[in-house]
Amino acid sequence: MPLPDLIRNFPALDLPFPADVVTSHAIRSDAGLVVFFTFVKDMVLPPHSHGAQWGTVLEGEIEFTIGGETRTYRPGDSYSIPAGVEHGANIKSGSVVIDVFEEPDRYRIKAQASG
Repeated sequence: MPLPDLIRNFPALDLPFPADVVTSHAIRSDAGLVVFFTFVKDMVLPPHSHGAQWGTVLEGEIEFTIGGETRTYRPGDSYSIPAGVEHGANIKSGSVVIDVFEEPDRYRIKAQASG
């Protein structure tokens, strides 16, 4: 399911992952960061922690390990990761997720080229 233009027009993020693996479209406010991720290739997200995060799978499949517990998430499934809890994932190509981060600057908005 391709994301609609109104979402694809949101700015991309400066991610620590290659653009040929994952793309992003984000909305940022002082209260948090909402990101639409599309995974173009399989990806392993190494274990890490940060502020609270909530997400839902729109398409595809993610095997998440959150606080030592592993579960597979599919379309319609949501997850909640408390602040400071270690988590990592195996994400299948074609997966599309919405993630909400309590940290508005979890990832920086990519500078847009001036036209």
